[in-house]
Amino acid sequence: MEQNGPLIEIRDLTVEYWQGDRWNPVVENLSLHINPAETLGLVGESGCGKSTTANALLGYRPRSARYRSGHVFFGGQDLLRLSDSALQRIRGRQISFVPQNPTTALSPGIHVGDQIVEALMVHHYSKTAHEARERALDLLTRVGLPNASTIFKRYPHQLSGGQQQRVIIAMALACDPQLIVLDEPTTGLDVTTQAQILDLLMDLQSSYGLAMLYVTHNLGVVAQICTRIGVMYAGQIVEVAPRNVIFKQPLHPYTQGLIASVPRITAPAQLRSLLLRGLLKRDELPAGCPFAPRCGFAQEVCFTQSQHLVEVGRDHAVACWRWQEIPSLAQRLAETQSVAFRQCERPSCQPDEVLLKVENLGAAYTVQQRHLFARPIPRLIVDGVSFDIRPGETFALVGESGSGKSTIARALNGFIPYVTGNLRFDGQYDLTIPVDKRTRNLLRELQLVFQNPDASLNPRQRISQIIGRPLQMFFGLSGAALRRRVEELLEDVRLDRRYYDRFPDELSGGERQRVAIARALAAEPKLMLCDEVLSALDVSVQANIIELLAELQAKRNVAYLFISHDLAVVRSLAHRVGVLYWGALCEVGTTEEVFSPPFHPYTYLLLSAVPEADPDQVMPEARKDIGLIISEDKPACPFALRCPWKSASHCNDEPPPWQTLSRTHMLRCHIPVEELRQHDVWTDRFKRA
Repeated sequence: MEQNGPLIEIRDLTVEYWQGDRWNPVVENLSLHINPAETLGLVGESGCGKSTTANALLGYRPRSARYRSGHVFFGGQDLLRLSDSALQRIRGRQISFVPQNPTTALSPGIHVGDQIVEALMVHHYSKTAHEARERALDLLTRVGLPNASTIFKRYPHQLSGGQQQRVIIAMALACDPQLIVLDEPTTGLDVTTQAQILDLLMDLQSSYGLAMLYVTHNLGVVAQICTRIGVMYAGQIVEVAPRNVIFKQPLHPYTQGLIASVPRITAPAQLRSLLLRGLLKRDELPAGCPFAPRCGFAQEVCFTQSQHLVEVGRDHAVACWRWQEIPSLAQRLAETQSVAFRQCERPSCQPDEVLLKVENLGAAYTVQQRHLFARPIPRLIVDGVSFDIRPGETFALVGESGSGKSTIARALNGFIPYVTGNLRFDGQYDLTIPVDKRTRNLLRELQLVFQNPDASLNPRQRISQIIGRPLQMFFGLSGAALRRRVEELLEDVRLDRRYYDRFPDELSGGERQRVAIARALAAEPKLMLCDEVLSALDVSVQANIIELLAELQAKRNVAYLFISHDLAVVRSLAHRVGVLYWGALCEVGTTEEVFSPPFHPYTYLLLSAVPEADPDQVMPEARKDIGLIISEDKPACPFALRCPWKSASHCNDEPPPWQTLSRTHMLRCHIPVEELRQHDVWTDRFKRA
């Protein structure tokens, strides 16, 4: 039966959190709706209220939060006025939820199949345990997990991140809901796994006629999957429009700034534009338009007069009274360019200078044997990797999760128990020495910035203690000199001195990552190992961190080993790139060489999977072949099992040779270069439909 009107509707919602000694609004007078079988994207910076809005669609009240006013209508009921028992009958049954982190969402002590069965039985969707089990197996198959009966019996820790997210999606689909709320479901996934999840969601949406709310900061994702997009800032919707309109004719200055902040893998020169100034500061919002302090077109009245959504076209509304006077995005991009990025493009080092020399690196973790008294044996993760990094240069390592990128960083930092090869740093240090036996000077000159600042920053220490510790340890600073240097470092990473006495949990994700970078910079290193430092950050914060890293490199001549699965970011920041697969390098070259034909088949696959912030993008056929193939036996060419262009049987039996294309560009493949040169990912993916 067709439904007239929205499936779910939020009207004039205001949500407040208790912070300090008063209630502070996080969402203010927000209204939006989702139609049946529609996918609505909700985008914006961290702290803008996206997740709070998603919670409201489930009638969920976080701790220290209250719904001051507003309504959420679903099926003729106001979810904010229902009892907990009534909400439990709706959640999971009619409205389901897919969280950002499947690792914490799945119970670690229960088989994943049993967790799906539990959902089916609790909501009385299945009458018997046998029926629930058959339904769970069918769901696991539908979400693309091979050998469902085996997956059913596994614990969450025995699955990869992408497999865990597929299990969560299967659980969300279990009771045939009408609406699925997805809160950053692909943020921590590599590009190929993300592409698989997006394809899965689009197939499921088409097959089941589901409505979805897709909360994300990744504009490339919403450009591919969403029907309509709402842009959120400081708890308010500032623009909402169909997908094509948002990307081609954004009217609000904030929407334009968000789109300009997205690294574009196909147009790296264009993406050196930064239209967003500063960061969202909730405690400094004016009485009028919340974006006024960061808006280049703000007038005095903007700071005092509230802005409301105004219809400016079919299904297009914008909260800016000057929308007709704002220049187009194309015009603003042409007029604005970041100086820091131009500096980053020209490293100051000489071609023959080498800061880090890695030759034939092997790195292994220990695996405990089954017998009680058996000695643990090393399990090789990285084998035969060689590269170098010059002073003031950014060398990027890219590849899927599990390819060995983080293992290389940890091996260089002395955290891996088994490391072999020739690893020379600054011409004098041997990096095969474990971290506990390294000299104080080596510890200072080589710093690691972790992916997750939530785990790497001590929650019980103030920011001053976190940044101050390296200053005390390496330079003996104390008292006023220590405080002055900490404040200088905060300014270097664009944090106000007021952050000095705060704790990490009082900061946003982007702010915590800045603190982690400041702590590494405090040691005045020559090389920083940046391990996925941008993966969990929204696009505008990401753009600011990229510009920050480029400025610091130009100012301090610090070198970076930049580990990432975001190829667009890599193209914006790196000077040279190494492509890693199954613990082995398959291509090395300058950024432009690696991102231009001829491509190694694996590089081509990675590039094919990147979603661009372009609704007209057509994914190439290669995207259909990106699925991960798991095998206990590693072939001579690690990529042979997945290679879409493999034609010779010797790919499995003979190690592929290194082919030299230039002084700086090499790739490792049996396929002749001229044959590889025929494949062009850019021509394939941007043919207009």
